Amino acid sequence: MSGKIETRLKGLGIELPQPTAPLANYVPFTVSGKVVFIAGQICQWNGERRFIGKLGAGISIAEGQQAARLCALNIIAHLRVAADGDLDRVRRCLRLGGFVNCTPDFTDMPQVVNGASDLMVEVFGDAGRHARAAVGTSALPSGVSVEVEATFELG
Repeated sequence: MSGKIETRLKGLGIELPQPTAPLANYVPFTVSGKVVFIAGQICQWNGERRFIGKLGAGISIAEGQQAARLCALNIIAHLRVAADGDLDRVRRCLRLGGFVNCTPDFTDMPQVVNGASDLMVEVFGDAGRHARAAVGTSALPSGVSVEVEATFELG
């Protein structure tokens, strides 16, 4: 479907990855009324995991931001499916939860998760502004550096 958001993606030169199947016993998203919950997405492109490692030990903040952006691209790919192929149905991004694989002394998790937050605003405009959490953790699936989950409202 080619709507306003799809046109914006194209104009920004943003390509979405193919939505990937979950790695365990869960679904990629659930819809309850007008609310869509997107399961945590790791930094991978069409199944190829990227940005393996920890912030504060080999992965820079700039690389972490790229990893978070990649997570957000995967979120939007699943959101498109949840919205029956029509991203124009998205009324707003309600919340992002970001998890940063980092060393115990790393404290710049919010700057890393900005990679995902910035993409939401870039794609959805003011409707992309959201509440958020950015949490440091000692490990993430497959050793990736970032994972992001999201909640959206559909119209």
